[in-house]
Amino acid sequence: MTEDVSVEELRRRVGEEGLTILDVRSPTEFEGTFVTPCDPRHGHIQGARNVPLEELLECASADDVRALLGLPEGVEIVAYCHVGNRSGFAVQVLSAAGYNARNYVGSWHEWSRDPDLPSQP
Repeated sequence: MTEDVSVEELRRRVGEEGLTILDVRSPTEFEGTFVTPCDPRHGHIQGARNVPLEELLECASADDVRALLGLPEGVEIVAYCHVGNRSGFAVQVLSAAGYNARNYVGSWHEWSRDPDLPSQP
């Protein structure tokens, strides 16, 4: 079992070559058009890709997951969602497909609270 990613680690690593930050929320959450009142900012972590958990769950095999993501097996992925639940499940799917996947448990709920952390609307 791999260790979860902390906000401090992810802050240092945003934009790092070879790291894929994967937002598994819905497209409207990712774009910031679906607003949750508990979050002071809306949008996504700078540089993140959006692949909703539902799309990952539609994959019938590891090959399907890799085809969906377009990333080779072994790539490092940090997954996040709103509070870390969906991303925790996504990490299991990604790990089973051969990725080095870790969960950012604080997810957008934590990230949105610090205006110094890079985000995109």
